[in-house]
Amino acid sequence: MLDRFEKGVERAVSSAFAKAFRSEVQPVEIASALRRELDDRAAVLARGRTLVPNSFTVELAPSDHGKLASWQDTLADELVAAVTQHAEKQRYAFVGPVQVGFHQADDLRTGVCRVRSATVKGRVAPATGDAVSAGRPRLDVDGRRYVLTETTTVLGRGSDADIVLDDPGVSRRHAEIRVSPHGAQLVDLGSTNGTSVDGERVRAADLFDGSVITLGHTQAVFRAARRSADETWD
Repeated sequence: MLDRFEKGVERAVSSAFAKAFRSEVQPVEIASALRRELDDRAAVLARGRTLVPNSFTVELAPSDHGKLASWQDTLADELVAAVTQHAEKQRYAFVGPVQVGFHQADDLRTGVCRVRSATVKGRVAPATGDAVSAGRPRLDVDGRRYVLTETTTVLGRGSDADIVLDDPGVSRRHAEIRVSPHGAQLVDLGSTNGTSVDGERVRAADLFDGSVITLGHTQAVFRAARRSADETWD
């Protein structure tokens, strides 16, 4: 018994020493922080239905952010899987896809991370950091960034739209953005109030970096993808 006690003390001291002098955030610590965020933000809506956030930003100190930069995409995928698995185990519900991104926070010291979360409705979740925005075109709407991961993305007021716009001047299925290796195009889907690109009303128009799309009272800015020469499209 004494031997087990001494070993327990040794493990506790070693763990405390490691935490006091650790020099970087470990992936397992980020996963634990995300699970805690789910538990802390869980909201019971009805019997058997508990809603939790689905969009997460992991804020890291500059040194930690730099070390993770080369494999953020892979880590983000693993963290999404960890969040989803925890939600299934706890019987939590999401209103949209789970997405994890990373952001540099200059006020954090090395070895410390901070998680910010949001509940985002729709099939296309907003980009929350560097990892999810690289290499794909996106749409900036009212301060939110939506990564266009599909070849066709529908914008509208209806819940079945990929990007849901809370605007009475927008039709349920107002317009769609089509992305291909040759560029991007906006197509109006027969909306009631029409669609404009850079101030000109259009039925269809090519989109370029910085193009301003107007739907109802909502303005969205298209940002073109920056792709390397060897990148391929799905």
